[in-house]
Amino acid sequence: TKTSLLQSLRRFAVTAVAGFVCNELVFMLMLRGFGWTEVPALLLALVLAAGQTFVLSRFCAFAR
Repeated sequence: TKTSLLQSLRRFAVTAVAGFVCNELVFMLMLRGFGWTEVPALLLALVLAAGQTFVLSRFCAFAR
């Protein structure tokens, strides 16, 4: 069955917010929790958030 445009938009919004939250949480955890410097913390946060966003987009947000 096809999903409605509104349902796809909701899924996309949840995926985008989850990616942002993941990025910020990992970044702050690495900086303040583990004492990493900014660049490695940012790189790890970006890689994890991008991976999460890809998986959620592939299997949830744009699933039919």
